[in-house]
Amino acid sequence: MKILVTGGAGYIGSHVVKALGEAGHQLLIYDNLSTGHDWAILYGRLVPGDLADRALIAETLKAFAPEAVMHFAASIQVEESVRKPLEYYRNNVANTLNLLDAMGKAGIRNLVYSSTAAVYGIPARIPVDEQAPLAPINPYGASKAIVEQILKDLAAASDFRYCALRYFNVAGADPQARIGQAYREATHLITRALKAAKGEYPKLSVYGTDYPTSDGTCVRDYIHVDDLALAHLLALDRLIATGETFVANCGYGHGYSVREVAAMVKKVTGVDFFLEETHRRAGDPPALVADSALLRRLTGWSPRFDDLEFIIKTAWAWERKQGK
Repeated sequence: MKILVTGGAGYIGSHVVKALGEAGHQLLIYDNLSTGHDWAILYGRLVPGDLADRALIAETLKAFAPEAVMHFAASIQVEESVRKPLEYYRNNVANTLNLLDAMGKAGIRNLVYSSTAAVYGIPARIPVDEQAPLAPINPYGASKAIVEQILKDLAAASDFRYCALRYFNVAGADPQARIGQAYREATHLITRALKAAKGEYPKLSVYGTDYPTSDGTCVRDYIHVDDLALAHLLALDRLIATGETFVANCGYGHGYSVREVAAMVKKVTGVDFFLEETHRRAGDPPALVADSALLRRLTGWSPRFDDLEFIIKTAWAWERKQGK
């Protein structure tokens, strides 16, 4: 199948590109390389471009004529979104409108959309399923919820079809250490903890110790990036086979606190780095854990790497490969 992947040079996008390439799909990656890297693209061809460039994305879609688009290009940092809301709405919402407009004009009807558990805000019940109300508490989550509504309205008005996958906390790296997280400024907990173990950071900051959780720190559902990539392939297969739109959570159904993650990083690395307790970050819910029963039922998805120690080991192998 011919698939255009926006943001395919980024962390999650590149792992999905790897899985798509290994499955034999013909790929074109559209990425402005603002946070991604051309070396992370293991399959397909790169078109350097921004979704704000309406002429270029329209030309690219028309020339390549994919059967489906996978859309990962977005700004994703919760804390940054609180400080720079306009940038998040512009990149995540306005640029998605540019993509959807170009898809419509090119006659492309199938989209797999990268969404987030941040659309739920602070759920009333954990684990959270797809029927929970959307009540984001930060601009990042709000921008994704807005796009989900746009997709729903577009599907109701036309033959456009999509699946939106709501990610929980994505972590880990390619088990062969070919690709992994390579943000210029690490914000993910596991990556920051590993960098503290490497000595790149003098400490690991724990943002908030008074949450209503077992040990007072935030709890998250950590999913290995390759399990998430598999979910995309299965979701695309179902979308193409049935033509039915759906929205599904991607997570393992259980969570770990910040302290538990830090303890496992110390175990894996053998380094007892310093934890600094500090104030809460804006926009952080106490706990986010997925009910992914719908994804499993609709696609047959079965996780292969549901093990925090394995997740951290793959991320550690990648970090060590990068040096200091």
